[in-house]
Amino acid sequence: MAATPNSSAETTGDRPPGLRDRARRAVRSEVAAVATRLFLERGFAQTTVDQIAAEAGLSRASFFRYFATKEDAVLGHLEGYGQQLRHALSERPRQEPVWEALRHAFDVVLEVISQPEALNIGRMMNETPSLKARHIEKWLAWQELLVPEIAERLTESAAHSPDPRPRALAAAALACLDAALEAWVDSEGTEDLRGLFTEAMAAVSAPVHA
Repeated sequence: MAATPNSSAETTGDRPPGLRDRARRAVRSEVAAVATRLFLERGFAQTTVDQIAAEAGLSRASFFRYFATKEDAVLGHLEGYGQQLRHALSERPRQEPVWEALRHAFDVVLEVISQPEALNIGRMMNETPSLKARHIEKWLAWQELLVPEIAERLTESAAHSPDPRPRALAAAALACLDAALEAWVDSEGTEDLRGLFTEAMAAVSAPVHA
């Protein structure tokens, strides 16, 4: 996902973060910003953890207290966006069709990831296999967050167990987001990301016939 690190995206459920949590998030955000700048300037593969740590005024060991991998310095914030997405879906009207509810729930992340500075990160991710793989892992975590919320909206789900539909719908919505992001990056940000996502979701709900 083409998005800039943002500490405000991280959540701890409904509990307000304490002083220690806020301080940790502030450091994570600062280190992520340094890492992203170095990656864009030098290339992801050419930038080492030691270089990031030195630039951020940390030791190598301290870097790994904030990020498990170098890839997480770019993509670690996606976990928080996943929680925001789950919450946005839970807030949609219960009578709203599931696919429509998903379309509107994704607005919360589309607003963040459509910023112009995200384009370079999107390009870098597409060109870096390890970043792409980590990105897929993060989105699989989003899928797990969405499945229970979707299942609650399918009135027959409880009587139809195991029910493949919630996972299929979550995976399809995420695939639409991925397709929209690819098109947006390819357009150099000239296309409207929300419009591309809406178009992708419409294609799934009413497939285009050749």
